Amino acid sequence: MTSTTGKSAASAAQNSRILEILARIGYVVLGIVHIVIGAIAISVAQGAGGEADQGGAMQQVASWPFGMVLLWVIALGLFGLGVWQIAEAFLVHEADTKKKWGYRIKYAGTAIAYLSIGVTALVYALGGRSNSDQSSQTLSAQLLATPGGVFLLVLVGLVIAGVGVAFVYRGATRQFEKRMMLPGSGTARKGIIAFGMVGYIAKGIAVAIVGVLFVVAAVTADPEAAGGLDSALKSLAGLPFGVFILWLVGAGLVLYGIFCFARARYAKM
Repeated sequence: MTSTTGKSAASAAQNSRILEILARIGYVVLGIVHIVIGAIAISVAQGAGGEADQGGAMQQVASWPFGMVLLWVIALGLFGLGVWQIAEAFLVHEADTKKKWGYRIKYAGTAIAYLSIGVTALVYALGGRSNSDQSSQTLSAQLLATPGGVFLLVLVGLVIAGVGVAFVYRGATRQFEKRMMLPGSGTARKGIIAFGMVGYIAKGIAVAIVGVLFVVAAVTADPEAAGGLDSALKSLAGLPFGVFILWLVGAGLVLYGIFCFARARYAKM
């Protein structure tokens, strides 16, 4: 696909009212997923079981009345949101080449994240199962078995940790406001901003820990030390005041989910 053809296709996608609706639904279902993950994390902090990751969230959704239908909606919405982000990557308007490619990498990475969660929802909708910890450990083992695998695994960990730091930065500096058309003033605006700040920081912490686990797996040459979101969140419980920290991060993920509902309404599309 040539650059011109790609841009034409991306422009057509962004001019599609149906795709915009799907993308906004994508933010809503993304919110549901984060609320469920946050609730599971809080439950774990209180001594209960459960998998505090995308797979655990999908399993929980599947147990609800009409849960299988909702799983299909989650998959469809996130696929729509992923396609929208890919279109954004093609249509970046930035004179500075370095900044343009920085934005493109950001949008492409976000698209991959949305599409991967959508695939997880689709797997559960079709009756399958997914385990983020097992997938992370398998990837770690495969990388460690290759020449330069330790370096590659450290690189993967640092990239994931960097994404987490970026989430924290975006929340602390309120960068997310640039991509939204918020109400001019009042309680609604303040609430959305507060939820966004706390939510982004909480998600950033969780993602950064996933990256740290990959680095630990590389340094110790132990692929089982790696893990997904579930392992990252549960590892917090082993820290001083870890149960309290896990509870706070879980609550933050719930707030991020609520923020996603507002994003569905106010996001610049």
